[in-house]
Amino acid sequence: MLQQLTNLFPVWVLLGGVLALFQPAAFTWFTPYIVPGLALIMLGMGLTLTPQDFRNVTRMPKAVTLGFLAQYTIMPLLGWAVAHLMRLPTPFAVGLILVACCPGGTASNIVTYLARANVALSVVMTLCSTLGAILLTPLLTRWLAGALVPVDAWKLFLDTVKVVLLPVVAGLALNRAAPRLVQRILPIGPLLSVLVVALICASIIGQSAAAIRQSGLQLLGAVFLLHAGGFALGSLAARAFGYDTATCRTVSIEVGMQNSGLGVVLAKSNFTDPLTAVPCAISSVFHSVIGSLLAGLWRLRP
Repeated sequence: MLQQLTNLFPVWVLLGGVLALFQPAAFTWFTPYIVPGLALIMLGMGLTLTPQDFRNVTRMPKAVTLGFLAQYTIMPLLGWAVAHLMRLPTPFAVGLILVACCPGGTASNIVTYLARANVALSVVMTLCSTLGAILLTPLLTRWLAGALVPVDAWKLFLDTVKVVLLPVVAGLALNRAAPRLVQRILPIGPLLSVLVVALICASIIGQSAAAIRQSGLQLLGAVFLLHAGGFALGSLAARAFGYDTATCRTVSIEVGMQNSGLGVVLAKSNFTDPLTAVPCAISSVFHSVIGSLLAGLWRLRP
C-alpha cells in the first residue's frame, strides 16, 4: 500500500500544484516549513545510504562520470538557453537557471525503478550529483545568472551545505549508530518525502498563483522545454557512448529530473523577488509527470 501511494508521486505533485492555483490558502501555511521539510527529505536519503553505496561508485566509474558531467553541463546550459530564447522576465529566468543548476532529484530513483532501468546506478548518480551540488550549484548559478541579478555564491554554498550535506551526513551516521531504528523508519520514508515535496511545491505555487496565471504558457513552456530537453539529451549522450538500453534510460532520468525542492529553498533564501522560486516549484510537476510517462512507456518495451 505504501509503495503504491509512493509511486503516485506525480499525481500528488500535480494535484497539489493545480489546487494551489485556485485555493492558495490551503497550501501557503506550509511556507515556514519549507527549509525543515527539505532537510527532512535529505535526511531520509542519508538513512538509505551505506558505505557500500560509496564503494559502488568505483564499480561503475564511466557511467557515473557520464551522468555527473551530463547533469552539470546539459541542464545548466539548457536552462540558460531556454530562459534567454523565451525572453522570460528576470525572476523567472533566474529561477529556471537555478533549478537547472541543481542536482538530480531523489524521485529519479523511484522513476528509474518503474522504468525497469538500472536502480543501483541511479542511486549512485543521485548521490554524486547531490554531493557535487555543494560546490557546483552556487558556482554555475553565479556564472549563468550573475548577469541578470547579483548572485552571492558564498551564501548559496552555505545554504546548500545546510540543507544537503548536513542532513545526508546525519542520516548516514544514524544509519550506522541505530540500524534497527532506521529499519523501522525506512518503510514510511519514501511516502513522507513525496508528500513533503508536494507540499513544498504547492505552497510556492500558492504564494505566486496570480503571477503564474498571468505568465501562462510562456513560463510553463519554458519549464517543459528544460525538462523535455534534459530527458532527451541525457539519453542521447548515453547512446553516443554506446551504453545499453537500461543505462541510457537511467542517465536520461537522472539528467531530466532535478531536485526542485532544493531550488525552491535556495531561491527563497537567496533572492529577494519571491517569483524566483516559482519555476523551481513548477519544475517538480513537469519532471515528475514527464518521468512517470516515460517510465510507463518503457515498462511496456523490452
